[in-house]
Amino acid sequence: MKHKGIICGILAAVCYGTNPFGALPLYEEGVNTASVLFYRFFMAVLMLATMMMVQRKSFSVTKSELKVLGSLGALFAASSITYYQSFHFMDAGIASTLLFVYPVMVAVIMASFFREKVTLSTVTSIILALVGIGLLYKGDAGVSLSTMGVLLVMISSLTYAVYIVIVNQSKLRMSSLKLTFYVLLICMLCLLTYSFTSPNLHLMLPPSPRAWFFACWLGLVPTVLSLVLMTIAVHEVGATPTAIMGALEPLTAVAIGVTVFDESLTFRLTVGIVLILSAVILIVMGKNFHLLTLKHAMVSIVRKTWRWKS
Repeated sequence: MKHKGIICGILAAVCYGTNPFGALPLYEEGVNTASVLFYRFFMAVLMLATMMMVQRKSFSVTKSELKVLGSLGALFAASSITYYQSFHFMDAGIASTLLFVYPVMVAVIMASFFREKVTLSTVTSIILALVGIGLLYKGDAGVSLSTMGVLLVMISSLTYAVYIVIVNQSKLRMSSLKLTFYVLLICMLCLLTYSFTSPNLHLMLPPSPRAWFFACWLGLVPTVLSLVLMTIAVHEVGATPTAIMGALEPLTAVAIGVTVFDESLTFRLTVGIVLILSAVILIVMGKNFHLLTLKHAMVSIVRKTWRWKS
């Protein structure tokens, strides 16, 4: 069962990292950000509703639960909009890496507002993340990243961090499937409202079968599959190891950006990415996941892989 959890955690991270693979081709076909996100969550909501009906889960929620779910949906919508908008200003792989500072932000929020103890690992993580962001902000040629792009990703990361804190601190008592369904449903309604704020954001149908494919991809792979696999991983191996495996999310996005969309990857950017991922791994390892455990797991995986190849 532990191996099942590890596999699910890895697959969940890789699935979420394919966001650019679905979004960028839709942008190329002229589909605006509001429409890309609307179809992503519309497809996901349909799939989740079907899963709930097949499992005969109740859709009922109380007024107090609906208030919390409304806040979560609005935060998730804000995080998604700013993240996807950042693709217009910087390479998707860099945006995905910058987004991954949200665990550090969660640690800062918990320490600032909920009196969680600030440890040496937390301080070290913050320093590593800031240095990594600084390296990403200016490339090897001295050309800075778009300030607007960086600002959008930071807002996306912060709103997602607040989303996580509210989920952890709220008194919601419902299945992950139901919570995800209502968050994405409210998120979809927020995006529908957002589409009326500008003529350039009006909802538009995907213009080709290829565009429909990528819209369905966004709903299925980085949304439904990622969330379901992550839930299984958390149940089997725990939240901390699952969070560590989440470091594969930006690495997947970077790999897709470089191999599929010809995005550049310089030595300086690589160092920045490594520093940010190191900061995240350090912050999630924190209290109860030790280096010896990680080393043992890696040695075990290598041995089993070698034995299978033999």
